[in-house]
Amino acid sequence: MFPHVCNRLASLLGATLLILLVAPAGAQEDAGVVGPTFKEGDVIGLDKIDSLRKFLPPEFWANRDFFFYEGMRLEIGPFYRDYTPSAAYQAASAKFDGQAKIGPDESLENYTAGQPFPMKEIDCQGDPKAGVKIIWDFDYQWEGDGSDTSYFYSYWDRGEQLPLYYEGTSKTIQLSHRVEPKYLAKNDGDIFRGEKRKLAFGIEVSAPFDARGINVMTYRYKSSDKPVSQAKNDDTWVYVPTLRRVRRISTAQRTDAVSGTDFTFDDLRSFAGIVPQYTWQCLGEMDILAPMNSKVKAYPYEKDHNFGPYGLSYADDTWELRHAVKVRMTPKAVDHPYHHKDIYIDKQTLAPLYSFAYDQKEELWKIIWHNKRWSDDDSLTGEWYKGWEGVEKPRDLKVVSDTIVNVQTGTGNRIEFWDNEGTPYKSKGKIRRYIDVGRLTKGR
Repeated sequence: MFPHVCNRLASLLGATLLILLVAPAGAQEDAGVVGPTFKEGDVIGLDKIDSLRKFLPPEFWANRDFFFYEGMRLEIGPFYRDYTPSAAYQAASAKFDGQAKIGPDESLENYTAGQPFPMKEIDCQGDPKAGVKIIWDFDYQWEGDGSDTSYFYSYWDRGEQLPLYYEGTSKTIQLSHRVEPKYLAKNDGDIFRGEKRKLAFGIEVSAPFDARGINVMTYRYKSSDKPVSQAKNDDTWVYVPTLRRVRRISTAQRTDAVSGTDFTFDDLRSFAGIVPQYTWQCLGEMDILAPMNSKVKAYPYEKDHNFGPYGLSYADDTWELRHAVKVRMTPKAVDHPYHHKDIYIDKQTLAPLYSFAYDQKEELWKIIWHNKRWSDDDSLTGEWYKGWEGVEKPRDLKVVSDTIVNVQTGTGNRIEFWDNEGTPYKSKGKIRRYIDVGRLTKGR
């Protein structure tokens, strides 16, 4: 989960961080859709993409030239594969079932651990709170410890890769609402007694040379789940080698584009913002075809993988047919750059599939989509995501790439992190050291 930064942070990290209809039928709005004409194992080239149309979001299909290209080999994977999360997450969900509530201002109350609202019980059409329940499930989806990954961040302009890039490592640690029995028994799911933070997120930049050594630490607080008037915004500290000191920045504003990119920090993972700052509506359920379990290697395993002529496509990978739900995010802030964003979410895993952001003129502005990797699949690199105490089998579907396309300008960005896994540190001492802001100037 990538935390979010304010306008001042965006400008600072833009030079330093930078690594980082309402129709229920949705993509199948055409009458007479019974089932797909493709089957598992089919390889779809450019000449056969029309067979996919009714199982793709309409906005994606209308802009397909960014994504489908001559020479593509899109393989159809299993339909509705079982990606149920770890046994520990399921047990916590069952233990606290029925306790979480939607409070004032789309806030979340009385939540401890697991899935706040059972997806199978959410009535998209009949429950006016269905949208916000789904996004809280999305916010607290199973992600193991968080993330631990290398990253490569590239910039594209109408098919040309620009020389500007960033690479390094990043790590997220979930500090509260943990599902492991040892944390639930002692601290109601918190790693440390009296914990006020929801997570900590760190970034280290290793390249290019003029950005090497930049370090970032962000805290997101538990109170961010509360009504906006009671919520504490993220805090972020940045170590800039040229200044040789740490600067603390309050992240009150996260909606400006990071300098030189089409991303805002809230766009990462389709939505990485603070839930109560928006209103939420469930627009319907549908079957969607999307990348789900990558069968190709990209950064850091292979640094020259072909992402199509625009550099923004996963059309040479395996896609799967999934049950999805579509939710609409509408900002409460009048100065937000988006009028709304529609997000397609996998019903079983809560993984993001696609999102479509509209500007204040209600014209399509950005398409955001993702590739993912299943923790139990070791076909690419062998064992890469190990279990730990309380979680024998991670059973985690990890996002391993975020890609954004600005359909109005033809520009875009891609972040690759194919080694992303969520196995925690083995000791609390290592956790304390990693999340300590003082570490930023004392080496890694």
